[in-house]
Amino acid sequence: MGSIKDEDKKKEYEQYVNQVTPKNNLFVQMIKAFVVGGLICDLGQVILNYCKSQNMNKETAGAWCSLTLIFISVVLTGLNLYQKLVSFSGAGALVPITGFANSVAAPAIEYQKEGQVFGVGCKIFNIAGPVILYGVFISWLLGLIYWILKLMHVV
Repeated sequence: MGSIKDEDKKKEYEQYVNQVTPKNNLFVQMIKAFVVGGLICDLGQVILNYCKSQNMNKETAGAWCSLTLIFISVVLTGLNLYQKLVSFSGAGALVPITGFANSVAAPAIEYQKEGQVFGVGCKIFNIAGPVILYGVFISWLLGLIYWILKLMHVV
């Protein structure tokens, strides 16, 4: 008898999940992500070309491009516009450097009311922290593997 009740609850729950789960057209979402991500990259290329036209070397122009994109992302995050862009485009706005800047700036802005130490200081890397941690760890691990393979004259 208990299993029939459990099955009914399971069916009710599945119906509830189907009702509240947003219905998205995957193809349309991919197009939006592609277009917005491409526009962000186009903006980066425009900034890079401008910097090079100002007689900057490749490294300096790249640094200015990155800093400018980060600045734009943080300003848009502060104005609560970047989240709207992410809601519209999904991964198209999350993947480039602007998305990473947003992931650092958003918690800092959200928790600033709790103070500099317990708010901003403790919460700023909530989202970006694991990315940094695992990025550094995997880089170290791959470097170690490469070094061992080089010692063995495999690479």
